[in-house]
Amino acid sequence: MLEALQQQGLLPKRCRQRLDSTHVVAAVANLSGLECVRETLRLALEELARALPEAARPAFWPLLWDRYVESKLDYRSSAEALQDKYRQAGADGLGLLQWLERLRADLRYGTQVELLAEVFAQRFELKENHPEPLEQSGGSAVQSPHDPDAQYAAKGRGSQRKTWLGYKVQVAEALPEQSQPPFVVSIVTQKATGNDEPGLDQTLDAQAQSGLERPRELYVDGAYISGSRLQRAVQEGWTLMGPAPASPRRPGVEERLPVEAFNVGIAHRRACCPAGHHSGHCSRLRVRQKAGVKVFYRFKWRQRCCQSCLLREKCVPPGQKHRSLIVGEHHEFLQQRRQEQSSEAFQQRMHRRNAIEGTLSELTRGHGMRRSRYRGFGKVELQNLLIGTACNIKRWLRCLITKANNAQSQASGLNLSFQSPRERGFGVFAQAFWPNVLSWQALSLPSVSS
Repeated sequence: MLEALQQQGLLPKRCRQRLDSTHVVAAVANLSGLECVRETLRLALEELARALPEAARPAFWPLLWDRYVESKLDYRSSAEALQDKYRQAGADGLGLLQWLERLRADLRYGTQVELLAEVFAQRFELKENHPEPLEQSGGSAVQSPHDPDAQYAAKGRGSQRKTWLGYKVQVAEALPEQSQPPFVVSIVTQKATGNDEPGLDQTLDAQAQSGLERPRELYVDGAYISGSRLQRAVQEGWTLMGPAPASPRRPGVEERLPVEAFNVGIAHRRACCPAGHHSGHCSRLRVRQKAGVKVFYRFKWRQRCCQSCLLREKCVPPGQKHRSLIVGEHHEFLQQRRQEQSSEAFQQRMHRRNAIEGTLSELTRGHGMRRSRYRGFGKVELQNLLIGTACNIKRWLRCLITKANNAQSQASGLNLSFQSPRERGFGVFAQAFWPNVLSWQALSLPSVSS
């Protein structure tokens, strides 16, 4: 689809774009921990029953089959009874997995058996060889055995907090150029717990595989902005437009003068506080994190400067003798963006991003992207790609119809864009779907009589 649009001159290889993400709800029920373990056990037993003859089954097989396949969970039970069932399910799962260790590989490594081992490791911990349910499992834990790829995620706070079980999708759209429609240039499906900043990298990689170059400008919200991301964009020769997020606040410490109030120069290893005092010491820190080693810089001010400063109460936290500041190695890019985003020119440019919300609404409400029709990451990814293709086809057809109508208007000397379907001779059927109907008259097709 993107290649055809490029051949028709409707989509340049390098264009301005806007990007945002939305959530996709999985086609499974939201199960509790006990329900997830019991359902995983049921699927594993059914898988083993198809491969194991009755003579090869263990002595405890009838008990497990009756407990997890033929019986249902009584939700009216007390909390203590449900917790006991949870522990019982853990013990049964452990016993079944230990018995399977003596069997051949095709039984030990069946799809549902491996899933049972994964769910057991995520939901239980062994204490004196007895499985105990964990109070909390990570967001990447299996939430339903019917769709192990679906994850639980949350977004926002307070009344704006939104939770879902499913996936996340990144949608990039080209900004309209010279009265051309805005086409969807990439749709990237992520796990629900995926962050927007890695989603930006996946989006750019997907566009490169489709034959597109880096966008000239990419309009995003603050979730995609970081110092390292801004620095990489400058190196690659394109502009990442979006507001920089506020600096993180230390828990339990009230800082009236945040990092944004300080002028930091990483290259010269100096920082200036709002009172005009320069830092007296700078040290380079290397911190090992999950994503790798990150570099930070710590700036310290002299104690005698902070003691006599008029802004001490607003700057130095209680219990400290002087102010210190820790920033990342790309802090200067964030500092520059925070200064730019307060200007009216920057805010006017960011208006170009707003239309991506309408595109997300069209995809989720008009094409059903909000809920997946299939289970599994691969199928959900394919569904989202097909939805994006359908959206582009509709926009392309509307573009062709507009051009045909304009050409017909110029030839006849009339403006047909303001005429109703009945005035054009399309009939009652077309009138019912106006104005989204395809113009049969513009496409030189016979009209439909009333």
